[in-house]
Amino acid sequence: MEEENVSNASNPQERMDVVEELVGAIESVASLGDYRRTQRRECYNLMRRLKLLLPLLEEIQDLYRPIPDVGLASLCNLRKVFLLAKKLLKTCNEGSKIYLAFQGDEVMVRFHAVYDKLSQALDGFPYDELGISDEVKEQIELMRVQLRRGRKRAETQDIELAMDMMVVFSKNDDRNADSAAIERLAKKLDLHKIEDLKAEIIAVRKLKEKGRKNAESMQQIIDLLSKFKQIAGMEGTNVLDDPVMHKTLEKCPSLAIPHEFLCPITLEIMTDPVIVASGQTYERDSIEKWLDSNHRTCPKTRQTLAHLSLAPNYALRNLILQWCEKNNFQIPKRDASAVSENDSIENKEEISSLVQNICSSQLEVQRKAVVKIRMLSKENPENRVLIANNGGIPPLVHLLSYPDSKIQEHAVTALLNLSIDEANKKLIAREGAIPAIVEVLQNGTLEAKENSAAALFSLSMLDENRIIVGLSNGIPPLVDLLQNGTIRGKKDAATALFNLSINQANKAIAIEAGIIKPLLQLLGDRNLGMIDEALSILLLLASHPDGRQEIGQLSLIETLVEFIREGTPKNKECATSVLLELGSNNSSFLLAALQYGVYEHLVEITRSGTNRAQRKANSLLQLINTSEQIR
Repeated sequence: MEEENVSNASNPQERMDVVEELVGAIESVASLGDYRRTQRRECYNLMRRLKLLLPLLEEIQDLYRPIPDVGLASLCNLRKVFLLAKKLLKTCNEGSKIYLAFQGDEVMVRFHAVYDKLSQALDGFPYDELGISDEVKEQIELMRVQLRRGRKRAETQDIELAMDMMVVFSKNDDRNADSAAIERLAKKLDLHKIEDLKAEIIAVRKLKEKGRKNAESMQQIIDLLSKFKQIAGMEGTNVLDDPVMHKTLEKCPSLAIPHEFLCPITLEIMTDPVIVASGQTYERDSIEKWLDSNHRTCPKTRQTLAHLSLAPNYALRNLILQWCEKNNFQIPKRDASAVSENDSIENKEEISSLVQNICSSQLEVQRKAVVKIRMLSKENPENRVLIANNGGIPPLVHLLSYPDSKIQEHAVTALLNLSIDEANKKLIAREGAIPAIVEVLQNGTLEAKENSAAALFSLSMLDENRIIVGLSNGIPPLVDLLQNGTIRGKKDAATALFNLSINQANKAIAIEAGIIKPLLQLLGDRNLGMIDEALSILLLLASHPDGRQEIGQLSLIETLVEFIREGTPKNKECATSVLLELGSNNSSFLLAALQYGVYEHLVEITRSGTNRAQRKANSLLQLINTSEQIR
């Protein structure tokens, strides 16, 4: 019977087929190239581990004798794991970037599932029966030890991403300040270029067709993609429309417009194609809007334009007209273009006049001008660029020190709106606005304080501005607003303080300013709905030695255990993360948590918590068990 098993398993072609399939899978995923930023490190870790199996497969390929059934079964198990790994890596290479960020914890669970199955497939692998060399065996065993050990992951980027998502998807605040988080998300996810956004549109449409997301989550993804398009200068078409189909062709889907006839910005058929300095062709209206928004690069290639002249592409226009006539396709009319151009000219003239009036010596003229500038800066990106280009930022900064409190309020709010533009962030800081905004934060009206906090949040997206805010004594008044402000003021202060506390020096300043006390107050008032925000800030502060000492003195551990026991799923996740950070640096925190009965609640989270909470709870339990063994 044993000989029959060996004979059945000794088919060399079957063995070669399985091994070649495994090697082919590794080569296939190795050729995928870059991965989505949110999972990039995990993708490369998985790729590295798969490549470590190549020497094993090569030795099996070189075998000249039959292999037993157990060997072939082990190879077949590896094939199943490789197929799972290939599917996951392909998703992280081609899938929707927004979805992968939105469901980051779910994707991480899939990585851990692949690692578990890979470890299981290598358990009891018949190295001796297959004649595998000791060197390869040691290499595989070392990889299995790494799989079991599971190193602690850095969480800073995850925290930033979670906070940005929280701000962007919040339905309680409709101010333009949210656009700051949208801009940062677009850059983090590499979704601020036209070509990347076109690929994302296709990925989101495929995601929608698969129907794997619930309607609410799918709509959030679509809405965020629409906002990214607006920031990049793409016009507001439905993100799920076919990017190579014109709207008027919806009733005749078999008639597709040639790709070269579509404007790269609007994805619409071009009626007046023009060539820019990079050699790319765009619809005249769309590229003029791009250039009027203070861009000096080609939207498609991102290279700096040597000049801003636009040359009509008559050859392409004739081809488009011939195609339209041949296919009986009605080319879109451009009747509104002249009106739009006139409106743009009038807007430029109005803004130029308003900037002059801000500098007027007459108080009422100044007040009316700054109110109008505030309104225009809220309306659209083009106005923010025009105001800055017309020299509007320096006089607005000057008005921050004006004795009239209402003018201060309008000026700081106008600067908040202007700061949404990336270039304006630098201009505002360069004009010395940050210390003046801090002054308004300390002494202005209630609304002025709130909008000052929001402005500091927007400006602190730039690393250099975080440092300036800290050095300008901006953190203590934010802590005061966090403790004594309205609900809206507390939220503004929390988002600003979170952003500022990413900087290590600012963590110490915030701790010294007494930030822990108001954070504990937020944790104690569940009606405010700011528990997750408070825990996210505490997680950042817990990475600083002074933060850990302050948290321990104020007996936060009991509060954390309470949330782990009876909080919302998100509360439990955040509280577990904070406790893990604390316990990783000081085992006395673990002992205190055990005294409050945390162990059984962590075990429960490993069974029923969110994906991220389960990971954190498992890591925390492992840390507790290791600490117990050491003692």
